[in-house]
Amino acid sequence: MSEAWARQGNPAVADAPASGHAPLGAVARRLGQLATAALYREVALSPKPGLVSPQDSGSHRDMDFRTFVRSLQALRSYFPEIAAAGMVEPGFEPLRRLGVSAEARMLAATGGINTHRGAIFNLGLLCASAGALAAGGHTLTAEAVCAGVSCRWGDEILGAARPDATSHGAEVLRRHGVGGARGEAAAGFPAALHVGLPAYRGALAQGASPEQAAVQALFALMAALDDTNLLWRGGAEGLAHARQVCAGFLARGGVLASGWEPRARAIHQDFVARNLSPGGSADLLGVTLFLDALHLHVF
Repeated sequence: MSEAWARQGNPAVADAPASGHAPLGAVARRLGQLATAALYREVALSPKPGLVSPQDSGSHRDMDFRTFVRSLQALRSYFPEIAAAGMVEPGFEPLRRLGVSAEARMLAATGGINTHRGAIFNLGLLCASAGALAAGGHTLTAEAVCAGVSCRWGDEILGAARPDATSHGAEVLRRHGVGGARGEAAAGFPAALHVGLPAYRGALAQGASPEQAAVQALFALMAALDDTNLLWRGGAEGLAHARQVCAGFLARGGVLASGWEPRARAIHQDFVARNLSPGGSADLLGVTLFLDALHLHVF
């Protein structure tokens, strides 16, 4: 594994053509741009119940939109770097080390505030998987990239979880038995593939704007997901309330119904009043937007 990892910095490897397509170095850079763009779209979106947007900080008192922008700037080099790393088929540990380094840069940029830990994990793995597929000359589809994460690193992702970990996600796992981000990644991101993407693309097909479609996808994810952030902040009751409210929004037509925006903003205010923030769903919206963008680009 260390020998393969050492090849990452070899210019001959980084610039080798991918089956007649763009040089791999250019592919890695493009994947990084798509990941960063997806995360910017996610944080810039509004209304998003309980979450940070350009309008307000939602249920968060320690961060705002500018905090997220600083974080994204600190992470710009990480996503192409981990995409290039995936091109040499590493095990999970080298990818984990890149993620740890990126997290340190994020925390330095935000003054110790966790803005993108989930994105570093989720989109980092997806960029690495896409890099591996590109190096093999394969077409980058959402399904193939997600399956690549599960097949290549699924066991290591689950095995890397420490029983004594002190993160919110680890505590929620112990209390509620919910797998969280690790379980979602190890399974190949089924919520993004089977909930987020169909909701996003379905709304677009019915005439919604990309921003409206992203709101629809977020509500679909919130209605379906056992969001560990909601469990941490509101317990099982808070999660059940959030899922019920979001399912009701969708049942009334979601963003395709007249008057949808005031209803979505009312849900946002309800979440803020209850101190609820669906951070796991927001992370998977970023994944959804990244996966959808893959089909628009030829690598």
